[in-house]
Amino acid sequence: MSAAEIDGAKLEAFMGQMVGDMGAMLSAPMVILGEKLGLYKAMAGAGPLSAADLAGRTKTNERYVREWLNQQAASGYVVHDAETDTYELPPEQAAVFADDDSPVNLVGGFHIIESVFADGEKFERIFRSGEGLGWHEHDARLFCGTERFFRPGYRTHLTADWIPSLDGVSEKLEAGARVADVGCGHGASTIILAQTYPNSEVVGYDYHEASIEAARERAEEAGLSDRVRFEIARAQDYPGEGYDLVCVFDCLHDMGDPVGAAAHVHETIADDGTFMIVEPMAGDTVTDNLNPVGRMYYAASTMVCTPASRAQEVGLGLGAQAGQKRLTEVLNQGGFTRVRRATETPFNMVLEARP
Repeated sequence: MSAAEIDGAKLEAFMGQMVGDMGAMLSAPMVILGEKLGLYKAMAGAGPLSAADLAGRTKTNERYVREWLNQQAASGYVVHDAETDTYELPPEQAAVFADDDSPVNLVGGFHIIESVFADGEKFERIFRSGEGLGWHEHDARLFCGTERFFRPGYRTHLTADWIPSLDGVSEKLEAGARVADVGCGHGASTIILAQTYPNSEVVGYDYHEASIEAARERAEEAGLSDRVRFEIARAQDYPGEGYDLVCVFDCLHDMGDPVGAAAHVHETIADDGTFMIVEPMAGDTVTDNLNPVGRMYYAASTMVCTPASRAQEVGLGLGAQAGQKRLTEVLNQGGFTRVRRATETPFNMVLEARP
């Protein structure tokens, strides 16, 4: 390509974008450090602090802390006061980095980033071979990071917004219903359901043994071992029948045979039962998804979701940005004739399917 073919202004703008992207990627390990060392929590609500103040509060080295603070200030994560040479974590940023109960806490996403960098050679291999990469084959930080990324949204929306958006389901759960949470992972959604609806019987299923073990530990810590249970099972053949509610949270698109999974749900729910499908927010076309959320989800889909599907039988490979139209086709093929979008958030769409 000759120099005459390059638009200087466009190149300059793109270089600016790339510098920003590289700075964002290099910020990921900084965020993880801040969390692991307790730097964010020490700053939350503390007002302006010097580097020495923060180092003293966290028993860390002042010189390293100063450099970390300067990077955080350059990122806009903390605010630097030049006159006093102090740093402050604004409440908005504290909600993202320091508050474990915040609905906008995003620290888990940085652990997902950490895991996919660790799996780089695996991605190169499957791109060349076309084979899949099972969920269980990933760096273990993916499992914890995924739970932490989605859990704030589940805690905020699941029983306050999503369940009430389903026709008659909230009343059933309050009275006492049978619930299956399929593909439950570490059990965040399962435990929230059990906590909110003590009269209901809730069971979580997942094929990944390590995740089921973690879910059982979470339930015991929450004092719910007598009201929720976790079992190793696949979506296509989990046990039981007559469920009033079957849920899948951010995992239908990961399944190799989502049609088969939907068909099994159809077989195991009660005649008046409900299938709730929580999926990543996506439009029906690539153009619809060319936005910041789509950028993030397409990356996750390339490295996690599509390889997971291709590692299983059928290997349909829906991808994380399948969209409501394609998901509805899958549900229809599984036997569900009535599918609607019940509600949504910036990160998720909630579909309600009935026979």
